[in-house]
Amino acid sequence: MITTREAFLRRVRIAVEAGNRSGSVSAVGPRGGAGYQGAGSDPVGRFCAELTAAGGFPYPVDDRPSAIAKTLDLIRQRSPRRALLGRGGFIDSLELRNELAACDIEVVDIDKLTVSNSRDALFAADVSITGVDYLIAETGSLICVTRADDARSLSLLPPVHIVVADRSQLWPDLFDLFERLPDPQSGMPSCVAIITGPSKTGDIELRLVTGVHGPGEVHVVLVTR
Repeated sequence: MITTREAFLRRVRIAVEAGNRSGSVSAVGPRGGAGYQGAGSDPVGRFCAELTAAGGFPYPVDDRPSAIAKTLDLIRQRSPRRALLGRGGFIDSLELRNELAACDIEVVDIDKLTVSNSRDALFAADVSITGVDYLIAETGSLICVTRADDARSLSLLPPVHIVVADRSQLWPDLFDLFERLPDPQSGMPSCVAIITGPSKTGDIELRLVTGVHGPGEVHVVLVTR
């Protein structure tokens, strides 16, 4: 009689003999349209609806000046003492640092942090303002790829996370994301975070609690034109 343990080990041996080893990638056949949901005729509307359903707050705006104004409005409403400012092509173009400093806020640029001082700065921040790599309309998700000058802690530690993004970064479906990530054999990023609304946990008595181990508020200012 073959035990469950023996059957499991047998499957492992067969897989290893077939070439399924650490570092190797098996060929995946064409998926076709299976599982693809898309975002319908209004991806911006779908994203805003899904983010709201997940507990986040979307703010579609017409242009960059409106995005700056909305971001500053969100900041003033919360009166933070210290804000983390992320890096990235779109958020850099908004030149938010001077605008934030004018609000009498201590602004910490992520690329100015070092190994010795980054921990205290990240944990002491009241809010983070970052860009994203992509937005997913189907689920209302934010996609943040970790880089040396844009640590994932920005989206995971401060209690309030404000994202500023452009319409060109919005993709209809999660499957669209996977097609744009680097091939595993050519070098994947160290982390790809898929963030859907504020942090949540239901571990204790199956009661959903928001903001226990990450941002309790997630705001997305989206330039739609």
